[in-house]
Amino acid sequence: MTHPLEPLVTAAYADRGLLGKPEHRNAVLRAIAGLDDGSLRIAEKGPQGWTVNVWLKEAVLLYFAISEMKVWEVGPFEFRDKLPLKKDLAKAGVRVVPPGTVRYGAHLEPGAVVMPGYVNIGARVGAGTMVDTWATVGSCAQVGKGVHLSGGVGLGGVLEPPGARPVIVEDGAFIGSRAIVVEGVVVEGEAVLAANTVLTASTRIIDVTGSEPREWKGRVPARSVVIPGSVPRQFPAGTYNIPCALIIGQRSESTDKKTSLNQALRDFAVAV
Repeated sequence: MTHPLEPLVTAAYADRGLLGKPEHRNAVLRAIAGLDDGSLRIAEKGPQGWTVNVWLKEAVLLYFAISEMKVWEVGPFEFRDKLPLKKDLAKAGVRVVPPGTVRYGAHLEPGAVVMPGYVNIGARVGAGTMVDTWATVGSCAQVGKGVHLSGGVGLGGVLEPPGARPVIVEDGAFIGSRAIVVEGVVVEGEAVLAANTVLTASTRIIDVTGSEPREWKGRVPARSVVIPGSVPRQFPAGTYNIPCALIIGQRSESTDKKTSLNQALRDFAVAV
């Protein structure tokens, strides 16, 4: 079913001259307000997988176009930006530790914690999820419930093209320190990425647990335990190793989820 705001936003994205009309401008503002309060979201999971609400990504891009540059002073700090910060954190039941930053237009579900990290517009962070120190949740990234983004994790923002899938980390996943997930990669439920794992849309994700390797790109299967690896590739100047990711096992069904996030890697003698 088409949302009432969608035709107005889509028309304005095709012809930005329409932003001069109140109905189109207000549609953009109401769309961003919906992203902020959680009544709307950039991507949703259904029976066939994840679907991108393209018009909402268009609304985010248009919001930058209509927002004015402003200066804010917070104690001794001065900021100059087009977008305000998220407000009413206590009412939302979330915790943001200074100098953690959450931009307006991002949604945090109750119980989410943001240490001195960053959550950009259009992103969604699920209930009980920890965004640890210096972790970044890029624009439009979707992070599920009970996820741990360890220190320095980078979830890339995917704004353009509007139809491109954002980075998605599903419920219960654990992302180790300094891991990077970009270009619309999906980390499925309860998967574990070891420290320094890098996943792009073209990264080979190889399951090495069986007698023959199995390979994915753009998706980490649910409950997989993943570490950084490398594979040889021939170039004109010779053979060199390029990065890949290796699935070395599955999280144990018998281990409590809260402890197995770290224990899953220790079981395979992998750094968290």
